[in-house]
Amino acid sequence: MTMTDRPESAAVDLTALLLETDTLGAFLQTLAKAALRYAPAAHGCGVTLERQGRPVTVSSSGEAATQLDEAQYGQDDGPCLQAMRTGETVSVPDTLREQRWGGYPAYAAACGARSSLSLPIAPHTHTAGALNIYAAVPHAFADADMTALRSLASQATGAIALAQRIADAEEFAADIQAALQSRTVIDQAIGIIMGQQRCTAEKAFEVLRTASQHRNVKLRDLCAELVTSITGQPAAGDAIQPRR
Repeated sequence: MTMTDRPESAAVDLTALLLETDTLGAFLQTLAKAALRYAPAAHGCGVTLERQGRPVTVSSSGEAATQLDEAQYGQDDGPCLQAMRTGETVSVPDTLREQRWGGYPAYAAACGARSSLSLPIAPHTHTAGALNIYAAVPHAFADADMTALRSLASQATGAIALAQRIADAEEFAADIQAALQSRTVIDQAIGIIMGQQRCTAEKAFEVLRTASQHRNVKLRDLCAELVTSITGQPAAGDAIQPRR
């Protein structure tokens, strides 16, 4: 028997699910659970993503998936890492007969995983990963719905890329907001120094910068402290909250 492609497979719309879930973690949990539906003999599924050059299991469902993924990370080799790095589906029909990846197959068998299937997610990108499915019996994926599983992995590629863009945009917006808040507080403090010492804005800024260095306090924190001490109210920038 071989793994089957079923044209009639009704794969989950993961992009829609991503937009409906609150976090990327919740979306990936849905992905792992969906994969198990299309491989009835499987008992566990993990989602590996590359983070800062290192593989991480970011979500899992069922038994032992995280443990099996992390065993591969420890030896920097294994079916899930091969799928992530090559962009190709990697099948392990029987871990007791597997000769690849050093001692990992024997370890997997000892953990109760006799077969596995790893499908690439976002191959050859900075968010590359793999969908890793494990089963307690050999040749467990002979009747797996490969059309649906490949569709899940393909949709995950687009959805994770979208999530990364959203996260990057939110981080950028937060950075801009923080910069604006700091600029507001610093401008307030400069105005106070200008009024106290009858000096230019440039001179006032130099006074603040020197005090910051001498006290080993961040410039923004020093300015916020000055504004609060003079006005009796929190610095205006501290009251600004990012839009939600």
